Amino acid sequence: MTFDIQTKDPNSKARTGLITTDHGQIQTPIFMPVGTAGSVKAVHQRELKNDINAQIILGNTYHLYLRPGLEIIEKAGGLHKFNGWDRPILTDSGGYQVYSLAGTGRKIKEEGVTFKSHIDGSTHFFTPEGVMDIQRTIGADIIMAFDECTPYPCEYGYARESMEMTHRWLKRCCEHFDNTQPKYGYSQTLFPIVQGSVYKDLRVKSAEVIASFEREGNAIGGLSVGEPAEMMYEMTDMVTDILPQNKPRYLMGVGTPANILEGIGLGIDMFDCVMPTRNARNGMLFTTEGTINMKNEKWKDDFSPIDAGLDCYASNFYNKAYVRHLLKADEMLGAMICSVHNLAFYLWLVQQAREQIQAGTFKVWKDKMVIKLMQRL
Repeated sequence: MTFDIQTKDPNSKARTGLITTDHGQIQTPIFMPVGTAGSVKAVHQRELKNDINAQIILGNTYHLYLRPGLEIIEKAGGLHKFNGWDRPILTDSGGYQVYSLAGTGRKIKEEGVTFKSHIDGSTHFFTPEGVMDIQRTIGADIIMAFDECTPYPCEYGYARESMEMTHRWLKRCCEHFDNTQPKYGYSQTLFPIVQGSVYKDLRVKSAEVIASFEREGNAIGGLSVGEPAEMMYEMTDMVTDILPQNKPRYLMGVGTPANILEGIGLGIDMFDCVMPTRNARNGMLFTTEGTINMKNEKWKDDFSPIDAGLDCYASNFYNKAYVRHLLKADEMLGAMICSVHNLAFYLWLVQQAREQIQAGTFKVWKDKMVIKLMQRL
Protein backbone atom coordinates (compact mmCIF):
# COMPACT_ATOMS: atom_id res chain seq x y z
CA MET A 1 0.00 0.00 0.00
CA THR A 2 1.21 3.50 -0.79
CA PHE A 3 0.01 6.93 0.31
CA ASP A 4 0.69 10.18 -1.50
CA ILE A 5 -0.24 13.54 0.01
CA GLN A 6 -1.61 15.78 -2.74
CA THR A 7 -2.64 19.08 -1.12
CA LYS A 8 -2.53 20.67 2.33
CA ASP A 9 -4.91 23.26 3.73
CA PRO A 10 -3.06 26.46 4.72
CA ASN A 11 -5.28 27.14 7.74
CA SER A 12 -5.62 23.70 9.37
CA LYS A 13 -4.00 20.25 9.41
CA ALA A 14 -6.40 19.01 6.69
CA ARG A 15 -4.88 17.37 3.64
CA THR A 16 -5.90 15.39 0.58
CA GLY A 17 -4.15 12.22 -0.45
CA LEU A 18 -4.30 9.05 -2.47
CA ILE A 19 -4.04 5.55 -1.00
CA THR A 20 -3.18 2.86 -3.55
CA THR A 21 -3.96 -0.80 -2.84
CA ASP A 22 -4.04 -3.88 -5.05
CA HIS A 23 -7.84 -3.52 -5.23
CA GLY A 24 -7.80 0.12 -6.30
CA GLN A 25 -7.21 3.66 -5.15
CA ILE A 26 -8.84 5.61 -2.33
CA GLN A 27 -9.04 9.39 -2.39
CA THR A 28 -8.67 10.89 1.08
CA PRO A 29 -10.22 12.16 3.23
CA ILE A 30 -12.56 9.20 2.99
CA PHE A 31 -15.52 7.73 4.85
CA MET A 32 -15.73 3.92 4.86
CA PRO A 33 -19.20 2.31 5.07
CA VAL A 34 -19.32 -0.43 7.70
CA GLY A 35 -20.15 -3.93 6.44
CA THR A 36 -20.15 -5.76 9.76
CA ALA A 37 -20.99 -9.29 8.57
CA GLY A 38 -19.70 -8.92 5.02
CA SER A 39 -22.47 -6.61 3.85
CA VAL A 40 -23.31 -2.96 4.36
CA LYS A 41 -26.76 -3.31 5.95
CA ALA A 42 -29.70 -2.87 3.55
CA VAL A 43 -27.43 -1.80 0.66
CA HIS A 44 -26.32 -3.93 -2.27
CA GLN A 45 -22.96 -3.67 -4.02
CA ARG A 46 -24.27 -1.95 -7.16
CA GLU A 47 -25.68 0.90 -5.04
CA LEU A 48 -22.45 1.09 -3.04
CA LYS A 49 -20.53 1.63 -6.27
CA ASN A 50 -22.90 3.66 -8.43
CA ASP A 51 -25.08 5.73 -6.07
CA ILE A 52 -22.86 6.02 -3.01
CA ASN A 53 -19.46 5.77 -4.72
CA ALA A 54 -17.87 3.97 -1.78
CA GLN A 55 -14.16 3.54 -2.47
CA ILE A 56 -13.56 1.16 0.44
CA ILE A 57 -15.80 -0.74 2.88
CA LEU A 58 -15.24 -2.45 6.23
CA GLY A 59 -15.66 -6.01 7.38
CA ASN A 60 -15.69 -7.12 11.01
CA THR A 61 -13.26 -9.81 12.13
CA TYR A 62 -15.29 -10.93 15.16
CA HIS A 63 -18.56 -11.29 13.26
CA LEU A 64 -17.08 -12.91 10.13
CA TYR A 65 -15.05 -15.34 12.25
CA LEU A 66 -18.22 -16.51 14.00
CA ARG A 67 -20.46 -16.46 10.92
CA PRO A 68 -20.09 -17.67 8.17
CA GLY A 69 -16.72 -18.81 9.57
CA LEU A 70 -13.23 -18.89 8.12
CA GLU A 71 -13.68 -22.18 6.26
CA ILE A 72 -16.44 -20.75 4.05
CA ILE A 73 -14.59 -17.46 3.42
CA GLU A 74 -11.37 -19.25 2.48
CA LYS A 75 -13.23 -21.69 0.24
CA ALA A 76 -14.76 -18.70 -1.56
CA GLY A 77 -11.31 -17.19 -2.12
CA GLY A 78 -11.54 -14.44 0.50
CA LEU A 79 -14.12 -11.81 1.39
CA HIS A 80 -13.79 -9.96 -1.93
CA LYS A 81 -14.86 -13.07 -3.85
CA PHE A 82 -17.42 -14.06 -1.23
CA ASN A 83 -19.36 -10.78 -1.29
CA GLY A 84 -18.50 -9.64 -4.83
CA TRP A 85 -16.81 -6.39 -3.80
CA ASP A 86 -13.80 -5.72 -6.03
CA ARG A 87 -12.64 -2.49 -4.38
CA PRO A 88 -10.54 -2.20 -1.19
CA ILE A 89 -11.72 -3.67 2.12
CA LEU A 90 -10.52 -2.93 5.66
CA THR A 91 -11.13 -5.30 8.57
CA ASP A 92 -11.03 -4.32 12.21
CA SER A 93 -9.37 -6.71 14.65
CA GLY A 94 -12.37 -7.58 16.78
CA GLY A 95 -10.90 -5.64 19.70
CA TYR A 96 -13.86 -3.28 19.90
CA GLN A 97 -16.39 -6.13 19.82
CA VAL A 98 -14.50 -7.90 22.57
CA TYR A 99 -14.59 -4.63 24.55
CA SER A 100 -18.36 -4.46 24.04
CA LEU A 101 -18.74 -8.01 25.41
CA ALA A 102 -17.74 -6.92 28.93
CA GLY A 103 -20.07 -8.57 31.43
CA THR A 104 -20.57 -11.71 29.32
CA GLY A 105 -17.73 -13.77 30.71
CA ARG A 106 -14.99 -12.00 28.74
CA LYS A 107 -11.50 -12.49 30.22
CA ILE A 108 -8.50 -10.44 29.13
CA LYS A 109 -4.99 -11.64 29.94
CA GLU A 110 -1.53 -11.27 28.46
CA GLU A 111 -1.86 -14.23 26.15
CA GLY A 112 -5.15 -13.06 24.64
CA VAL A 113 -8.89 -12.73 25.24
CA THR A 114 -11.45 -15.41 26.04
CA PHE A 115 -15.02 -14.52 25.11
CA LYS A 116 -18.39 -16.06 24.44
CA SER A 117 -20.17 -15.87 21.10
CA HIS A 118 -23.24 -13.62 21.10
CA ILE A 119 -24.81 -16.14 18.70
CA ASP A 120 -24.69 -19.43 20.61
CA GLY A 121 -22.69 -18.78 23.79
CA SER A 122 -19.74 -20.89 22.65
CA THR A 123 -16.31 -19.98 24.06
CA HIS A 124 -13.52 -18.63 21.85
CA PHE A 125 -9.99 -17.34 22.34
CA PHE A 126 -8.39 -14.49 20.37
CA THR A 127 -4.64 -13.92 20.46
CA PRO A 128 -2.68 -11.28 18.52
CA GLU A 129 -1.23 -14.01 16.30
CA GLY A 130 -4.60 -15.68 15.81
CA VAL A 131 -6.25 -12.41 14.83
CA MET A 132 -3.54 -11.88 12.19
CA ASP A 133 -4.30 -15.36 10.81
CA ILE A 134 -8.04 -14.66 10.81
CA GLN A 135 -7.58 -11.41 8.90
CA ARG A 136 -5.18 -13.10 6.47
CA THR A 137 -7.97 -15.58 5.76
CA ILE A 138 -10.67 -12.91 5.43
CA GLY A 139 -8.31 -11.23 2.97
CA ALA A 140 -8.84 -7.50 3.57
CA ASP A 141 -6.43 -5.04 1.96
CA ILE A 142 -5.93 -3.21 5.28
CA ILE A 143 -6.02 -5.14 8.54
CA MET A 144 -5.87 -3.89 12.11
CA ALA A 145 -3.64 -4.89 15.00
CA PHE A 146 -5.32 -6.59 17.97
CA ASP A 147 -5.83 -4.07 20.76
CA GLU A 148 -7.86 -3.51 23.89
CA CYS A 149 -10.35 -0.66 23.66
CA THR A 150 -10.84 0.85 27.12
CA PRO A 151 -14.23 2.20 28.21
CA TYR A 152 -15.00 5.80 29.18
CA PRO A 153 -14.64 6.77 31.93
CA CYS A 154 -11.58 4.69 32.74
CA GLU A 155 -9.15 4.92 35.67
CA TYR A 156 -5.66 6.09 34.79
CA GLY A 157 -3.95 2.94 36.07
CA TYR A 158 -6.17 0.66 34.02
CA ALA A 159 -5.76 2.82 30.93
CA ARG A 160 -1.97 2.69 31.27
CA GLU A 161 -1.83 -1.07 31.79
CA SER A 162 -4.21 -1.66 28.90
CA MET A 163 -2.21 0.62 26.60
CA GLU A 164 1.05 -1.12 27.49
CA MET A 165 -0.50 -4.53 26.80
CA THR A 166 -1.83 -3.21 23.47
CA HIS A 167 1.76 -2.23 22.60
CA ARG A 168 3.04 -5.70 23.54
CA TRP A 169 0.26 -7.26 21.49
CA LEU A 170 1.25 -5.01 18.57
CA LYS A 171 4.79 -6.37 18.66
CA ARG A 172 3.38 -9.89 18.46
CA CYS A 173 1.00 -8.88 15.65
CA CYS A 174 3.80 -7.35 13.59
CA GLU A 175 6.17 -10.29 14.08
CA HIS A 176 3.50 -12.79 13.09
CA PHE A 177 2.22 -10.68 10.19
CA ASP A 178 5.73 -10.23 8.81
CA ASN A 179 6.37 -13.99 9.00
CA THR A 180 3.21 -14.98 7.13
CA GLN A 181 2.03 -14.45 3.56
CA PRO A 182 -1.26 -13.25 2.03
CA LYS A 183 -3.46 -16.13 0.88
CA TYR A 184 -5.05 -14.78 -2.29
CA GLY A 185 -2.27 -13.29 -4.39
CA TYR A 186 -2.56 -9.63 -3.39
CA SER A 187 -0.83 -7.65 -0.65
CA GLN A 188 -2.19 -6.76 2.79
CA THR A 189 -1.21 -3.87 5.06
CA LEU A 190 -1.23 -3.80 8.88
CA PHE A 191 -2.23 -0.67 10.83
CA PRO A 192 -1.35 -0.33 14.55
CA ILE A 193 -3.82 1.43 16.88
CA VAL A 194 -3.09 4.28 19.31
CA GLN A 195 -4.78 3.87 22.71
CA GLY A 196 -4.49 5.67 26.07
CA SER A 197 -8.07 6.70 26.88
CA VAL A 198 -8.37 10.48 27.44
CA TYR A 199 -5.08 10.90 29.33
CA LYS A 200 -2.69 13.25 27.51
CA ASP A 201 0.55 11.61 28.61
CA LEU A 202 -0.73 8.15 27.67
CA ARG A 203 -1.91 9.29 24.24
CA VAL A 204 1.46 10.93 23.57
CA LYS A 205 3.33 7.81 24.72
CA SER A 206 1.11 5.50 22.66
CA ALA A 207 1.41 7.64 19.53
CA GLU A 208 5.21 7.62 19.89
CA VAL A 209 5.30 3.83 20.31
CA ILE A 210 2.94 3.24 17.38
CA ALA A 211 4.96 5.58 15.15
CA SER A 212 8.15 3.69 16.03
CA PHE A 213 6.80 0.52 14.38
CA GLU A 214 6.94 2.33 11.02
CA ARG A 215 3.95 0.58 9.44
CA GLU A 216 2.30 1.91 6.25
CA GLY A 217 -0.58 3.57 8.13
CA ASN A 218 -1.81 4.20 11.68
CA ALA A 219 -5.14 4.22 13.49
CA ILE A 220 -6.45 6.05 16.54
CA GLY A 221 -8.76 3.94 18.69
CA GLY A 222 -10.51 4.21 22.05
CA LEU A 223 -12.30 7.47 21.21
CA SER A 224 -15.98 8.10 20.44
CA VAL A 225 -16.85 5.73 23.30
CA GLY A 226 -18.81 8.26 25.35
CA GLU A 227 -16.30 11.03 26.07
CA PRO A 228 -17.22 14.66 25.26
CA ALA A 229 -16.53 15.64 21.65
CA GLU A 230 -14.09 18.37 22.69
CA MET A 231 -12.03 15.77 24.56
CA MET A 232 -11.98 13.56 21.47
CA TYR A 233 -10.77 16.48 19.35
CA GLU A 234 -8.07 17.34 21.89
CA MET A 235 -6.72 13.77 21.94
CA THR A 236 -6.85 13.56 18.14
CA ASP A 237 -5.03 16.85 17.72
CA MET A 238 -2.22 15.71 20.00
CA VAL A 239 -1.85 12.35 18.29
CA THR A 240 -1.78 13.68 14.73
CA ASP A 241 1.11 15.94 15.74
CA ILE A 242 3.11 12.80 16.57
CA LEU A 243 2.05 10.21 13.98
CA PRO A 244 4.07 10.39 10.74
CA GLN A 245 2.86 13.05 8.31
CA ASN A 246 3.46 10.86 5.27
CA LYS A 247 1.18 7.99 6.33
CA PRO A 248 -2.62 7.79 6.43
CA ARG A 249 -4.33 8.29 9.79
CA TYR A 250 -7.55 6.47 10.57
CA LEU A 251 -9.85 7.69 13.38
CA MET A 252 -11.86 4.59 14.28
CA GLY A 253 -15.62 4.65 14.85
CA VAL A 254 -16.14 8.37 14.17
CA GLY A 255 -18.78 9.66 13.80
CA THR A 256 -21.33 12.44 13.18
CA PRO A 257 -20.92 14.69 10.11
CA ALA A 258 -19.59 17.43 12.42
CA ASN A 259 -17.12 14.98 14.02
CA ILE A 260 -15.82 14.03 10.59
CA LEU A 261 -15.31 17.61 9.45
CA GLU A 262 -13.52 18.51 12.68
CA GLY A 263 -11.41 15.35 12.39
CA ILE A 264 -10.38 16.25 8.83
CA GLY A 265 -9.29 19.64 10.13
CA LEU A 266 -7.09 17.84 12.68
CA GLY A 267 -5.29 15.82 10.01
CA ILE A 268 -7.37 12.62 9.86
CA ASP A 269 -7.61 10.84 6.50
CA MET A 270 -9.95 7.88 7.13
CA PHE A 271 -13.21 7.46 9.06
CA ASP A 272 -15.81 4.76 9.66
CA CYS A 273 -19.01 4.62 11.68
CA VAL A 274 -22.27 2.64 11.81
CA MET A 275 -24.17 5.89 12.41
CA PRO A 276 -25.36 6.58 8.83
CA THR A 277 -26.89 3.12 8.38
CA ARG A 278 -28.07 2.62 11.97
CA ASN A 279 -29.73 6.05 12.07
CA ALA A 280 -31.21 5.45 8.62
CA ARG A 281 -33.05 2.35 9.82
CA ASN A 282 -34.60 4.52 12.56
CA GLY A 283 -35.62 7.26 10.12
CA MET A 284 -32.91 9.79 11.05
CA LEU A 285 -31.52 11.29 7.86
CA PHE A 286 -28.50 13.54 7.30
CA THR A 287 -29.00 16.05 4.47
CA THR A 288 -27.11 18.92 2.86
CA GLU A 289 -29.38 21.32 4.81
CA GLY A 290 -29.43 19.60 8.21
CA THR A 291 -30.86 16.57 10.01
CA ILE A 292 -34.36 15.17 9.42
CA ASN A 293 -36.39 12.82 11.61
CA MET A 294 -38.32 11.26 8.75
CA LYS A 295 -40.94 9.77 11.08
CA ASN A 296 -42.14 13.21 12.21
CA GLU A 297 -45.71 14.24 11.35
CA LYS A 298 -44.51 17.32 9.46
CA TRP A 299 -43.28 15.18 6.52
CA LYS A 300 -46.50 13.20 5.96
CA ASP A 301 -47.62 15.39 3.02
CA ASP A 302 -44.25 16.77 1.91
CA PHE A 303 -43.74 15.48 -1.61
CA SER A 304 -40.35 17.11 -2.19
CA PRO A 305 -37.25 14.89 -2.71
CA ILE A 306 -35.34 13.67 0.33
CA ASP A 307 -32.40 15.86 -0.68
CA ALA A 308 -32.17 17.54 -4.07
CA GLY A 309 -28.67 18.71 -3.15
CA LEU A 310 -27.25 15.21 -3.54
CA ASP A 311 -26.43 13.52 -6.83
CA CYS A 312 -27.92 10.23 -5.66
CA TYR A 313 -30.85 8.38 -7.22
CA ALA A 314 -32.54 7.50 -3.92
CA SER A 315 -32.19 11.05 -2.58
CA ASN A 316 -33.84 12.59 -5.66
CA PHE A 317 -36.32 9.95 -6.82
CA TYR A 318 -38.18 9.32 -3.55
CA ASN A 319 -40.21 11.99 -1.77
CA LYS A 320 -40.32 12.57 1.95
CA ALA A 321 -43.99 11.65 2.39
CA TYR A 322 -43.49 8.28 0.70
CA VAL A 323 -40.36 7.44 2.70
CA ARG A 324 -42.14 8.41 5.93
CA HIS A 325 -45.03 6.11 4.97
CA LEU A 326 -42.60 3.21 4.35
CA LEU A 327 -40.90 3.73 7.71
CA LYS A 328 -44.20 3.99 9.62
CA ALA A 329 -45.45 0.84 7.88
CA ASP A 330 -42.21 -1.01 8.69
CA GLU A 331 -41.62 -1.66 5.01
CA MET A 332 -38.08 -2.89 4.30
CA LEU A 333 -37.73 -0.49 1.36
CA GLY A 334 -37.83 2.47 3.76
CA ALA A 335 -34.67 1.33 5.56
CA MET A 336 -33.00 0.60 2.23
CA ILE A 337 -33.74 4.05 0.76
CA CYS A 338 -32.64 5.83 3.95
CA SER A 339 -29.42 3.78 4.20
CA VAL A 340 -28.40 4.54 0.61
CA HIS A 341 -29.20 8.22 1.12
CA ASN A 342 -27.25 8.59 4.39
CA LEU A 343 -24.19 6.85 3.00
CA ALA A 344 -24.35 8.94 -0.18
CA PHE A 345 -24.47 12.03 2.04
CA TYR A 346 -21.39 10.95 4.02
CA LEU A 347 -19.42 10.27 0.82
CA TRP A 348 -20.61 13.60 -0.60
CA LEU A 349 -19.44 15.35 2.59
CA VAL A 350 -15.86 14.03 2.45
CA GLN A 351 -15.70 14.77 -1.29
CA GLN A 352 -16.78 18.36 -0.60
CA ALA A 353 -14.13 18.58 2.11
CA ARG A 354 -11.55 17.31 -0.37
CA GLU A 355 -12.50 19.97 -2.90
CA GLN A 356 -12.37 22.71 -0.27
CA ILE A 357 -8.90 21.60 0.86
CA GLN A 358 -7.74 21.66 -2.76
CA ALA A 359 -9.12 25.20 -3.11
CA GLY A 360 -7.48 26.36 0.12
CA THR A 361 -10.86 27.29 1.63
CA PHE A 362 -11.49 24.31 3.93
CA LYS A 363 -11.36 26.06 7.32
CA VAL A 364 -13.94 28.75 6.51
CA TRP A 365 -16.22 26.23 4.76
CA LYS A 366 -15.90 23.70 7.59
CA ASP A 367 -16.85 26.18 10.30
CA LYS A 368 -20.03 27.13 8.41
CA MET A 369 -20.93 23.53 7.50
CA VAL A 370 -20.61 22.24 11.07
CA ILE A 371 -23.27 24.73 12.20
CA LYS A 372 -25.50 24.01 9.21
CA LEU A 373 -25.31 20.21 9.52
CA MET A 374 -26.18 20.26 13.23
CA GLN A 375 -29.55 21.91 12.48
CA ARG A 376 -32.71 19.88 13.02
CA LEU A 377 -35.11 20.53 10.14
